[in-house]
Amino acid sequence: MKKYMKNGLLALFIGLVSLSGCESKKDTIHIATKPMSEQFILGEMLALLIEENSDLHVKITKGVGGGTSNIHPAMIKGDFDLYPEYTGTGWLVILKKDTLLPPDQLFSELQKEYSREYGLKWVAPYGFNNAYSLAVSNEMAKKYNLQTFSDLALYPDLFTFGAEYDFYEINDGYADLCAYYNLKFKKNLDMDIGLKYEAMKSGKIDVINIFTTDGQLSHANLTILKDDKHFFPSYYCATIVREETLKEHPELERILEKMNGILTDQEMADMNYKVDVEHRTEREVAVEFLKKKGLLNPQLSYGK
Repeated sequence: MKKYMKNGLLALFIGLVSLSGCESKKDTIHIATKPMSEQFILGEMLALLIEENSDLHVKITKGVGGGTSNIHPAMIKGDFDLYPEYTGTGWLVILKKDTLLPPDQLFSELQKEYSREYGLKWVAPYGFNNAYSLAVSNEMAKKYNLQTFSDLALYPDLFTFGAEYDFYEINDGYADLCAYYNLKFKKNLDMDIGLKYEAMKSGKIDVINIFTTDGQLSHANLTILKDDKHFFPSYYCATIVREETLKEHPELERILEKMNGILTDQEMADMNYKVDVEHRTEREVAVEFLKKKGLLNPQLSYGK
């Protein structure tokens, strides 16, 4: 009898643990991020908002190797529930489209095709566009009245261009850019991505390619030129979430919508700077920003 009771209690305990584990998994939202500071910050912001506004738990898988190429199939499989993604990446890399659309139309088409093909939903564009652009020093912009890519074409063989090696190799990179805008530089240099800003500061180069939310832009005294003929695709960031997850947790979409339009290019660049240059934690930076926007309780501590 004692042996029976002992075995029965053990079975009950195992059953409760197993059930608890299932419930825990079901009530946990799994967020993936790509291996870059910007994504780490965004992942923390999403996690904070979900935990602040629901009873759901959140687990972040930080810096998934291969980025989109590995996160996307894992989303379809159900290993992750949501992640921050860029419209240009979804359009060109996942859907493999070769024609560009205006940003508003692009987002609408992405929503339709992702839902139909993958059971995934694009939600709440954050507002910033992490796209390629070109930049010159503030002094040079003023001296030559440089505001757009086309303005550079007015001064053939005058400026030195610098970019990382990959930019010269990718499609729609240096050669296509020059042909599209009829740009002629005095010379071009390839360099490590981390050295571009130092080269600009020292005067070794006059024009660099940049991402519009680069952290170093915040304190580089550079003028970002306008891509006036829309050579580069737009890379507006938003949340991709599994439709199945939204059915299980209908409150989640309302929470994710709190990210809609809250970030400018400059604000994202400033946060990247705080992480990349000032070496603050992604969570600390995310908490500070969300409190500033009134989306977290200013009196509470959310950890670092």
